[in-house]
Amino acid sequence: MLDNFKASFYQNFIQDDRWKYIVDGLGNTLKITFFAVLIGIILGFLIAVIRSTYDKTHRLGFLNALCKIYLAVIRGTPVLIQLLIIYFVVFGSMKIDKILVAVMAFGINSGAYVAEIFRSGIMSIDNGQFEAGRSLGFNYTQTMIYIIMPQAFKNVLPALCNEFIVLLKETSVAGYIAIQDLTKGADIIRSRTYSAFMPLIAAAIIYLVMVMIFTYFVQKLERRLRSSDH
Repeated sequence: MLDNFKASFYQNFIQDDRWKYIVDGLGNTLKITFFAVLIGIILGFLIAVIRSTYDKTHRLGFLNALCKIYLAVIRGTPVLIQLLIIYFVVFGSMKIDKILVAVMAFGINSGAYVAEIFRSGIMSIDNGQFEAGRSLGFNYTQTMIYIIMPQAFKNVLPALCNEFIVLLKETSVAGYIAIQDLTKGADIIRSRTYSAFMPLIAAAIIYLVMVMIFTYFVQKLERRLRSSDH
C-alpha cells in the first residue's frame, strides 16, 4: 500500500514537475483573492455609507437607488454567471488579462455582500452615539469616522471573516475562463494522470489550511478588539 502511495505521489506531483501546476495555481488564487478583497471592502464600504446615510438622513436618494439596483442584481445572480458575462460580454471584443477580469468579477460580487454587512453594523449602533458626536461638535462625517465606524467594524468582523472565506473558495470557479487557479491546477494534473484522488485532495487540503490560518488571525484580532473595550 505504501509503495502504491509513493508511486501515485510521484506520478501526480514529481513526474514532469506537475507540482508546479499546484504552486502556480495557488499563486493565482491568492492574487485574485487579495485584490478582490480590496475591491470588495472599498466598494462595500462606500455603498454601506450611502445607504445608511439615506436611512438616517434621507439624503443621497439617487445614489441610494443605484446602490439598491446594484445589490439586487449582484446578489440575485450567481458569481459564475457574472464572471462569464464580464469576460465574454463586457470584454469579449478586446484582449484583457484574465486575472484582472477575475479580480473585477469577484470584487464586484463581494462588494454587494460586504456593503450589507457594513450597513447592518452601522445601523446597529444606537442613535445616541450620533447625538453624542454632535454634542462634541462633530459633523455627520466626523461622527461616522471617529465614533460609528470603529464600533461597527468590531460588530461586523465575524461576518466579514466569513465573507472573505467564502470569497477565497468562490475563486475556484475562475477556471471557467481558463485561469489556472488552485482548483484548475489540480484538475490539469488529473487530466494528465487520470488519477483524481491525490491532486483534488491536495487542493482541498490547501484550501482548508488557508481558511484555518485566516480564521486563526481573525480570532486573535477579535480578542484584541474585545480586550480594548475594557
